[in-house]
Amino acid sequence: MNAVPASHAIAEQPALSRALTDFLKRKPRLLVNGEWVEAHGKGRIPVIDPATERQIAEVADADAQDVDRAVRAARAAFESGPWPEMLPDERERLMWRLADLMERHAAELAELESLDNGKPIAMARLIDVPGAISHLRYMAGWASKLDGSTLNTSLRAAPGMKFHTYTVREPVGVVAQVIPWNFPLLMATLKLAPVLATGCTSVLKPAEQTPLSALRLGELIVEAGFPPGVVNILTGLGETTGAALVAHRNVDKIAFTGSTEVGKLINIAATATLKRVSLELGGKSPVIVLPDVDPQTVAAGAAQAVFFNSGQVCVAGSRLFVQRKIFDEVVAGVSRAGRSIVMGPGLDEHTQMGPLVSEEQRDRVLTYLQSGQKQGATIASGGDAPAHKGYYVNPTVIVDVKPDMKIVREEIFGPVVVAQRFDDLDEVAAWANDTPYGLAASIWSNDLRAVQRLVPKIKAGTVWVNCHAMIDAGLPFGGYKQSGFGREQGRAGIEMYTELKSVCMAI
Repeated sequence: MNAVPASHAIAEQPALSRALTDFLKRKPRLLVNGEWVEAHGKGRIPVIDPATERQIAEVADADAQDVDRAVRAARAAFESGPWPEMLPDERERLMWRLADLMERHAAELAELESLDNGKPIAMARLIDVPGAISHLRYMAGWASKLDGSTLNTSLRAAPGMKFHTYTVREPVGVVAQVIPWNFPLLMATLKLAPVLATGCTSVLKPAEQTPLSALRLGELIVEAGFPPGVVNILTGLGETTGAALVAHRNVDKIAFTGSTEVGKLINIAATATLKRVSLELGGKSPVIVLPDVDPQTVAAGAAQAVFFNSGQVCVAGSRLFVQRKIFDEVVAGVSRAGRSIVMGPGLDEHTQMGPLVSEEQRDRVLTYLQSGQKQGATIASGGDAPAHKGYYVNPTVIVDVKPDMKIVREEIFGPVVVAQRFDDLDEVAAWANDTPYGLAASIWSNDLRAVQRLVPKIKAGTVWVNCHAMIDAGLPFGGYKQSGFGREQGRAGIEMYTELKSVCMAI
């Protein structure tokens, strides 16, 4: 590892608050049927602060018996007791009560998220916690707005017989939800909110690297007064807890956000019982810069698109396509932006970019950088890791790349962007689509005609124009191709947790 530049001098992790210190001392427990219980298995998973590489807590590794216990609790809560009898506005009020509790504990949740994931606390305060709260409140409104339709059919039977036909949406049932480590709290609420709004029940498994905010959220769910079994939270490894959840015959739907490789395995496993499946998977999102823009303005946007959250974002703008005339200026601007970022532990108020989430992820990113250089790519800036404790990687810009390089084709999930020149719209559209992924893209231009020609050509679930990674609870989100299927957020995200029933009544 090379010595860290002076601009990237890394501070020490500040002391924790009393509330966080007390939380970290709690014994490993699972939330099952409204109670915090010990795991059947004795396995423990260490929780590591990625800024210091020190263990800060441990959580239970739930086994198949724990999974069965949680699924049975979710099934019982779905089929009997107070939950299925609640009116839509009663579910809505419970969701608002939970959102209010999260707001009351926002400072604690932000600190916990920053410590567990490594992200800057300023970002957790501004984006993660408010985003989780607003998503919960948005989805709460759908509880009373799920509707069907009446149909005018052309059925013929006996003379004089008529029919009344209509459709209705009903909750899909017990949902296994597996979330990633890059936005732990936000992903937990994004998954749970449609469950609660539609009247489903959940068994939620947070990522083993970042389980803490989901556990704290579980405490607030209990405090809010949700009936036992509606939300169950199991910590554990993907290959044990996650696999047992996917295979369980009493699970009706699986909602997974994570890597494409794991998503494919989940989809295969779900076929045994034909579970409903929604997958939000990987991406290799293009950032397309047309020649009419100001290079420096776009450089700042392109840098934010890939360096935000240390590049650990499924929609990270990791492929930068710049029209040949302004390529050098934009790349130089992105490189300057990367070099100016203040790196450090998440709890330091001056930190703009924290470490990667784990040693495994840091080493994975560094391996990609080595691969790119071996294949002939050039490091324009960054390309290494600071000689400092913590899982840091310097913001990196790579040029002189070719379409078949691993760094161009595969998702790196770190602060790394590969930059390429293009000449015309047809060429850049073909290159942007030359990927197994299709999650998102952004176009930077003031030429409305060019933008409108390019948008239909891009095969991606979301296309931003003159911005990147703008996510709203009302805007459907999901991908084309191997970026998954199904949509989250908005009406589409709610309907994904329902079954559509047709009713035909002879009258």
